[in-house]
Amino acid sequence: MRPIIEFCASNIGQGTEKLKNKLEQNPEYDVVEYGCLNNCGQCYLQPFAMVDGEIIEAESADGLEEAIEAAIKEAEAWDSLEID
Repeated sequence: MRPIIEFCASNIGQGTEKLKNKLEQNPEYDVVEYGCLNNCGQCYLQPFAMVDGEIIEAESADGLEEAIEAAIKEAEAWDSLEID
């Protein structure tokens, strides 16, 4: 399953626009930007995004990229487990 990565347009001031543009280039990801993700207080504090509905945050846009990649790898690991 392709991960859905959601960005808040109001969080662009935290440096997430460059990251969003970079992730959009990956055909394995569905990247969406919304005017608001209803996390207004967080929006002004630090970079964040949502990966498959889960909030991912970091102190910097570079850190957010690492956190997003880690969340995707973790989800892929869970998806690869076979349940008997």
